[in-house]
Amino acid sequence: HRPVDALSGGQRQRVWIAMALAQETDIIFLDEPTTYLDLAHQLEVLELLEYLNRTEGRTIVMVLHDLNQAARFADYIIAMKNGEVVKAGTCEEVIAKDVLQEVFHIDAEIGRDPRTNKPMCITYNLIKGD
Repeated sequence: HRPVDALSGGQRQRVWIAMALAQETDIIFLDEPTTYLDLAHQLEVLELLEYLNRTEGRTIVMVLHDLNQAARFADYIIAMKNGEVVKAGTCEEVIAKDVLQEVFHIDAEIGRDPRTNKPMCITYNLIKGD
């Protein structure tokens, strides 16, 4: 029974997500829905969105900067740089060493999640240049 502006960042984020879900639209657009949330609440939100997609057929479009979460939960990923699409496709096509170098200027190793077999990104260094 508190005003939204009196809530913590994570609580406020969950309120905005609940408001979006309450509208029961066929398409849900979310910008960084896991921001300000601890790991348990991040998983709660992503698993709920996955459920809505799989069981109710809702289309979920969201911006995620956590590449491992994107690889685990997304069917289709778009990597962008300066407002331009660099690569679009499956997580295997987009979560790739060369794409990450181009978009983020990072040196990374791409492994496999032992439970889901999806790509996992381990970052190491910034690549100087450009």
